[in-house]
Amino acid sequence: MDALVTRSIQLVQAKKKGDVPWTVDEPHSQPCHIWANEQWQSLTPSSNDNKPTANPSRPAVKSLALYSWNIDYMLPFPDSRMRAALRHLETQHIAPQDPSAATVIFLNECVQSDLTLIAEDAWVRKTFQITDVDGRNWQSGHYGTMTLIDRRLAIDSCFRVHYSKTQMERDGLFVDIRLGDDDGGKIVRLCNTHLESLAIDPPFRPPQLAVCASYLHDKAVHGAILAGDLNAIQDFDKHLHTDNDLKDAYLKLGGREDDAEGHTWGQQAATVQRERFGTSRMDKVLYCGGVQCKVFERFGGGVEVEDRVEREELVELGFDRPWVTDHLGVKGVFEVTA
Repeated sequence: MDALVTRSIQLVQAKKKGDVPWTVDEPHSQPCHIWANEQWQSLTPSSNDNKPTANPSRPAVKSLALYSWNIDYMLPFPDSRMRAALRHLETQHIAPQDPSAATVIFLNECVQSDLTLIAEDAWVRKTFQITDVDGRNWQSGHYGTMTLIDRRLAIDSCFRVHYSKTQMERDGLFVDIRLGDDDGGKIVRLCNTHLESLAIDPPFRPPQLAVCASYLHDKAVHGAILAGDLNAIQDFDKHLHTDNDLKDAYLKLGGREDDAEGHTWGQQAATVQRERFGTSRMDKVLYCGGVQCKVFERFGGGVEVEDRVEREELVELGFDRPWVTDHLGVKGVFEVTA
């Protein structure tokens, strides 16, 4: 397993980008995409073309189910693992049971082949707008984040903020949506981020989350939600949300900081890694402003690849089971407040 990690890091370094069109720590606008006329078409947020595909017979979208999941980029068989992850997300999809709820999905550690597979998926094409069809807006040439946004939601803005303090090409992906049924809804800002991994000195996660928070607290938006793999593995990570005037959904709904019931990493890690590092609450949902979290849950436990040969190879790498990723996902259901 250690050799796999080393090879993955080397691959990321080899694909490191040179000249890029953005300035670090500042917003860099990018288009979103919607499936229409048998192709993914670019949408410029706030343009007249960017209309939610609302059905007058359906109730207005009043709540948001936000799912965030890190699908490990280092393991083999990325297509099989991402395909299984999408099918699991489809079973979790809240809108068919509650038409007044919209769904947004944050994915961390996507590789280029994931973008292709996601763009070709029939459920994704029917249900979502997506932020990325290729990796041109990633700071890394190998992996990055992408967001899937319910087709019924109007997108007012989409931009990335590429961190200046990063050795792993991390960024924050922001999407402004409209939620609620009064006067077209209120603007809610969503941030999909994957903070710096490992315990490095000086640490980069504090300045990264501070950059995100500066955009979450923008007075132009009614409320804001951030989620992702925050790699919370050190003591200072426990108070980064309060340092930045953010609420932690798990804690606000009664979870306890050191309770294993909230842990999202380790249960599905390689056995030797779990024995070495234990389990931890790496993945979080944070929020501020005029939104309220009604539900917080973990999901994604026990999802496995199906192919027999692939299952055997994953177990041979040191896993108890052929899981699609080493992380559990986190879900928050939100409503707009006055």
